Amino acid sequence: MSWNPALDPDCPKGDAVDAIEMVIVPRARDLGGFEVRRALPAPKRQMVGPFIFFDQMGPAEFVTGKGIDVRPHPHIGLATVTYLYKGKIHHRDSLGTDQWIEPGAVNWMVAGHGITHSERTDGEIRERPHDLFGIQTWVALPKDAEDDPADFEHAPKDALPYLQGEGKEVRLILGDAWGERAPVKTASEMFYADAILEAGASIPLPDNHEDRGVYVVQGKISVGGEVFEAGKMMVFRPGDALSLKAGAQGARLMMLGGATLEGSRHIWWNFVASSKERIEAAKEAWRAGDWAHGRFRLPPGDEDEFIPAPAN
Repeated sequence: MSWNPALDPDCPKGDAVDAIEMVIVPRARDLGGFEVRRALPAPKRQMVGPFIFFDQMGPAEFVTGKGIDVRPHPHIGLATVTYLYKGKIHHRDSLGTDQWIEPGAVNWMVAGHGITHSERTDGEIRERPHDLFGIQTWVALPKDAEDDPADFEHAPKDALPYLQGEGKEVRLILGDAWGERAPVKTASEMFYADAILEAGASIPLPDNHEDRGVYVVQGKISVGGEVFEAGKMMVFRPGDALSLKAGAQGARLMMLGGATLEGSRHIWWNFVASSKERIEAAKEAWRAGDWAHGRFRLPPGDEDEFIPAPAN
């Protein structure tokens, strides 16, 4: 991919041209005092490795009695992980899972052929003001895993590989990188890591993955003489040995990537699939609303409401 500086003011210049394939500026949406910034899918980049959806949630402050209420809704063809820096979210799904998402932990939900879940801040957490800040990602499944049965796996913060030294702290959330492997089983090769860098500290990109990207959550980093601030995602050329350096205030990064899939994916609402036929079949199943005998069930304990499918 080539860049034209005259057309793109965010185009890297100098040595950074060889290092960075693309810079993605997320689209921001205000959900009633709760901001979401979406980096993936982007207009010119659907995925980084298998990561097909990347949302920064917050930071947000909720007053007493307020919070998020994502009603039961379906997924197919993907796996999700919501990684929190602050706050708690109550996850329930149609497998019967009832699990709180807490900072630093991994809740890995594999939709496969179909799953329904809800995410809420409920119970005693609403009895006081509270914060919420985190990243939600979807990982597209390879074709041979798209129709696998749904699954759920929880890994507490202390179970994740933790690397520390030379001014950096890195927690490996998924996959393998820097000689470590996270405990959650994935359907394809990938890496996903939370990295905190002190001022001036550097971290190398993993060199064992085809596709690699970095999202700047806080602070600034420099690559090839170019500086990138919070709220931007860089996608790097395959095979280049690169290191990222934090600015004067330090930085927090989400590092992601892995093997590319067999091709692009169709996305409709919460469904991801390698064919339009799979999307259409899931649409019909959700609209049928046969929770007792159909493809989708509602989460036990959260069965009183659900999100209807969009009209189109």
